[in-house]
Amino acid sequence: MKSREAAELLGADSVQMSQIESGVAGVSAKRVRRLAAHYACTDEGLIDALATMATDRTRGWWEEYRGVLPPVFLDTAEVEHHASALREIVITHVPGLLQTPDYARAVYTYMLPGLPESELTPRVEHRMRRRAVIEGDNPTPYETIIHEFALRVRVADRQVTRAQLRQILEQIEDGHATVRVIPTNQDDFAGAEASMMHARGPVPQLDTVLRDFPIGTAFIDAESQLNQLRTLFRKVEKASLDPAASQDFIHRLTKEL
Repeated sequence: MKSREAAELLGADSVQMSQIESGVAGVSAKRVRRLAAHYACTDEGLIDALATMATDRTRGWWEEYRGVLPPVFLDTAEVEHHASALREIVITHVPGLLQTPDYARAVYTYMLPGLPESELTPRVEHRMRRRAVIEGDNPTPYETIIHEFALRVRVADRQVTRAQLRQILEQIEDGHATVRVIPTNQDDFAGAEASMMHARGPVPQLDTVLRDFPIGTAFIDAESQLNQLRTLFRKVEKASLDPAASQDFIHRLTKEL
């Protein structure tokens, strides 16, 4: 359907329609439902979810960082905030949602050498505030699979690493996170590039997967790609220890330090 035809259906002009399509302008729930009917969409669950999203004008805490941090930081926090559940795979670093301030600072300092304190501090602060999604009054279910390498590598020193492991254990004990560990001696694991976060939407069609690449973070929502990544998550999960064994594993590793 041409943009001009859609605009006529909604009683809007072409500029308004272009802004709606690009996400610059909002759209009412009534218009969402009118478009859905015209496009012959009969999935009521999806239509209801889209109508709810269309009328949500929430300005979250992340908006405080607009113009201070790159947009991807804000987008990530917003995706996490609206997710019905979060699943994550990490191979090289402890997940951001479980990091201590010292750990996060060490990662940013190493990855972005020369970053001034005026830019480093808000990055660390933003990462710490993201934890509200799993620690707040209405926490989002969060499950993460962490490779042993990420737990052992010292991004700073032994003290920071030990404190980080204790932080993970506290989050497990407080019920904020379900953690699975992939030991380095695990057979049949070829998922070194499997790092990702899967944010569940109100319906499967609105799921989003976040993947970090050297050139930036990709937000994936195409159904064919989502299905591939869901399958990958299940394969990685099979290679991990169950939550109880993983907790014991982290306890032992903490004592070794």
